[in-house]
Amino acid sequence: MKPKLSWRLIIVLAAGILPLQAQARDQVRVVGSSTVFPYSQAVAEAFTSKTGKPSPVIESTGTGGGMKIFCQGVGNPHPDITGASRAMKKSEYDLCVSNGVNDITEALIGYDGITLAVSRKSAGDWNLTESQIFQALAAEVPNKDANGQIRWIANPNKRWSDIDSKLPDSNILVYGPPPTSGTRDAFVELAMHDGCTAIAGKDGFDKEKCSRLRSDGHFVEMGENDNIIVQRLLAEPSTVGIFGYSFLYENQDKVKAVAVNGIEPTPETIASFEYDIARPVFIYIKNAHRGVIPGLEEFIEEFISDDSLAPGGYNQERGLTPLQKNKLAQIQAEVKSAKKLQIQ
Repeated sequence: MKPKLSWRLIIVLAAGILPLQAQARDQVRVVGSSTVFPYSQAVAEAFTSKTGKPSPVIESTGTGGGMKIFCQGVGNPHPDITGASRAMKKSEYDLCVSNGVNDITEALIGYDGITLAVSRKSAGDWNLTESQIFQALAAEVPNKDANGQIRWIANPNKRWSDIDSKLPDSNILVYGPPPTSGTRDAFVELAMHDGCTAIAGKDGFDKEKCSRLRSDGHFVEMGENDNIIVQRLLAEPSTVGIFGYSFLYENQDKVKAVAVNGIEPTPETIASFEYDIARPVFIYIKNAHRGVIPGLEEFIEEFISDDSLAPGGYNQERGLTPLQKNKLAQIQAEVKSAKKLQIQ
């Protein structure tokens, strides 16, 4: 007589998706974007308070770093969710699929504004155009020669007043995210590219040159912990930091926003995209882990709940700009039905 197998083991073996040791992990594991990190933390706190289950492990690895970890495989050693401050790339999706992570649900959770900020001790009100941001941070800048032809030269700007005499006469020193960060990706696409086009024109736009940040000490990568950037701004009031709006929101008693093209980031200007460097933020769910990792279903339900994501929810209090009611309802339905992501 053949021994009987439990229904759970039959499903796992039949699907061929999870090793048995996946059942041994009793904590939900989340990786990804430093921008999404405080929202995931807030959900973890609510989840633990409501269910009494072990607190999820939340890691700030950056969007790109989180995608690499998330896409390494299915099973106990691999995370259940990754946060992202941009949409998953085709190359990341292909990596996931190649490693058997072929059933993923994408959930838009709200909107965020990439924030340039300074210490409240910094003199004056900062207001930068995207072309000024590009001139401050680009490795090379376009310069027209005597014949009106564009030539790319090493960035000569050392002080903000070198760009415009109306800007502060202080050394350009900007602390920002590393290449693994979705905030960095979005900042380059939304601010640097627009600033570059404003100077070089559409015909002079060179994506490689318009994307490359300077490495001569005027732009400093600070890793995936945005709180460190806030600390540097407090220690050096003449410096500028780049991070997600939630960190401005949480530290508004210490730092203030730099207006971009005359508009400051607020929940209203981010939601309307009047603020030019606003972007959507996401979580990605590994559906093969649902029903297997203890507490994951409840954690997902909490993450997409009205308490978490609706206007007035606790993540709005953390700085997330919420979705409109009908859009949130759509996202909730897609997550509950485990809608499968496909990127062609």
